[in-house]
Amino acid sequence: MEIKEIREMTASELTKAVREQKEALFNLRMQHAINQLDNPMKIVETRKTIARMLTVLREKEISGKA
Repeated sequence: MEIKEIREMTASELTKAVREQKEALFNLRMQHAINQLDNPMKIVETRKTIARMLTVLREKEISGKA
């Protein structure tokens, strides 16, 4: 997911998307543990996506308070 798309989301959409990405990350880790994951880089990509979403969510928090 591009940062441009993430910035267009509302705070509630971001919270929901973070929750979904964390569930996906959990599933990817389980697949990796039992050697069913084709591309282990998906774990890295998912972690970075979560970090981007949390960063944008925090930016929105700060700009709302300022």
